[in-house]
Amino acid sequence: MANSNALPIRIGLLYDFPQMGDLFAKALRMGIDEVAATGRLDRDVELIERQSQGLPSGSEADVVRAFNELRDEGVVAIAGPSISDNALIAAPLCDEARIPAINYSGGERTRSQWMFHYQVGSLEEEPPVLAARMVERGLSRAAVLFDQSPVGRRYAECFEAARARLGLQVTGTASISPLAEDAEPLLARLRDGNPDVLVYFGLGIASRATALAREALGWEVPVLANSALMFGYARPDWRDGYAGWEYIDTIADDNKMRAALAERFPHAAGGPIGCAAYDIGRLFGEGIAASEHLTRAGVADGLRRVKQLPATSGYDGTLIGFGTYDHAALKGHYLVLRQWRDGHSVQV
Repeated sequence: MANSNALPIRIGLLYDFPQMGDLFAKALRMGIDEVAATGRLDRDVELIERQSQGLPSGSEADVVRAFNELRDEGVVAIAGPSISDNALIAAPLCDEARIPAINYSGGERTRSQWMFHYQVGSLEEEPPVLAARMVERGLSRAAVLFDQSPVGRRYAECFEAARARLGLQVTGTASISPLAEDAEPLLARLRDGNPDVLVYFGLGIASRATALAREALGWEVPVLANSALMFGYARPDWRDGYAGWEYIDTIADDNKMRAALAERFPHAAGGPIGCAAYDIGRLFGEGIAASEHLTRAGVADGLRRVKQLPATSGYDGTLIGFGTYDHAALKGHYLVLRQWRDGHSVQV
């Protein structure tokens, strides 16, 4: 039972993308509270939130500012950032300050000695899944459009390796600004290669321009996309442009943990970010409970002791946990092929 006279444990929330409501904080709190309800936390947990305007639309300096504010607030751990560009900035800051953090981006290169990673997608693992899907659908010639950013370039690099291994062809490639509003000239050029499929890789903002350009050109080519199309959860007005596109997600219809979360917090269970936040809260709660010393180093060690928890993301049977040299949370089949259809995301 928590001691009301003890100082609370402070956990920072480092946002690098504008928040639409308090979904992330509420879902993370629910995960922590479930561990607290077992009586294994001896004090309350306080969440300290900081908003930054990170890349690609903001700056490194604003991410550093928000991180430093959380550091000075005395947090023992941090949740965030959510975008790989910014997690690459935050990881060395965590190492220097010796503050454990769990980012929820897609890039495995964001991991470090003090930076843990809950994979909301994967820059490295999604491309092989999409290449395999091309083979399944009998599509052998791809036009590739990728964001001109660390996210887009890493996706494209990993897709090139996967398509070569599977004997697939690339008819053309083009890079696009991650903030682009007009993709029509690029798509017109890619169409000239007569590909079987258009493959989009990026953060997701430019996916809207891609959808509008495809429609303007009347190009009825099939589209495969990375987890960028998770933007459809936050932007219902973008879903019609995604109609028929297959993409990578991290929620599955057979996951029993997600079904249980849906009974208590339907909004969180309805999309990948709410599921991730809930699991990150559980990881922090279990890490604190396993800590032998209530310090930043102690919490980091506690996180490394968390093993074999059922995950709310991924197909049923996916697990979460860490290890001494293993800072990737999700183990198993956590990438889920879905499609936007009639304004809804459906599992393929």
